[in-house]
Amino acid sequence: MTRVAAVDCGTNSIRLLVADVEDGRLVERTRQMQIVRLGQGVDRTGALAPDALDRTFVALRDYARVIAEMGADRVRMCATSATRDATNRDVFVDGCTAILGVAPEVISGAEEAAASFRGATAELPRDRHPAPYLVVDIGGGSTELVVGDTSVDQSVSLDIGCVRLTERHLRADPPSADQTAAAEADVDALLAGAESSVDVRSARTLVGLAGSVTTVAALALGLTSYDPTRIHLSRTSYAGVDRITDLLLTSTRAQRLDLPVMHPGRADVIGGGALVLRAVMRRWGIGEVVASERDILDGIALSLA
Repeated sequence: MTRVAAVDCGTNSIRLLVADVEDGRLVERTRQMQIVRLGQGVDRTGALAPDALDRTFVALRDYARVIAEMGADRVRMCATSATRDATNRDVFVDGCTAILGVAPEVISGAEEAAASFRGATAELPRDRHPAPYLVVDIGGGSTELVVGDTSVDQSVSLDIGCVRLTERHLRADPPSADQTAAAEADVDALLAGAESSVDVRSARTLVGLAGSVTTVAALALGLTSYDPTRIHLSRTSYAGVDRITDLLLTSTRAQRLDLPVMHPGRADVIGGGALVLRAVMRRWGIGEVVASERDILDGIALSLA
């Protein structure tokens, strides 16, 4: 048995998974998430902000302590959209290396897509969720669209995510109708361009990943608290996604914070993430989405097996 630790640092959150690998499968020991907003302002400035780096390093010190206490044999950290885009990513890499003892890998969009697909589909019950799959990973800075069966056949990484869309367009509280329309036009244009790279219509099951999708699913289920066991592999219809997206885009931040499943660090950007999910389903006439709590973090851990 091997104990592995995976760290995923995205635009909005940094997450940790410590798991034992048994017969090629992950047995979760702890899964943690902190909202650090590393990508704050990156779309506008092109650089990681000092206070965003500080928040990230504080969280990573907590994770380094947990990893040491739990005795992980192998550790891998990956960083995605915000770090890919930053001119000062060397400051991030040096800081993480000093704290964690291993250098973070700033992975490409294609590598991110492959890890997300592997994590999401490794244990997906095929009798209830037939392949091929369209895996949509909606992050803070980017969204990956991946089509495949047992492995990735096609993928594309798009510069649309909940943080990026919020900073570009959804700046009012709540967003104005014009701001929402501008965000939708931005997303639709990028999705149209993706059609030359990914044969979305060949997929039989849409699998949605990351906090925007799982929060929409939790709201559609009417949960009174965030429950990953209820959310994982739950199905939400297009009508449900449409209803929740409208709710989020017409609510104030304070009203979104009052929703019982809402993480405080996600309340200001959740509307952008829901908008991306709705746009994907609307464009390709997809009737329902399967929410998965297994994603790139699990893919990173599996790569250490």
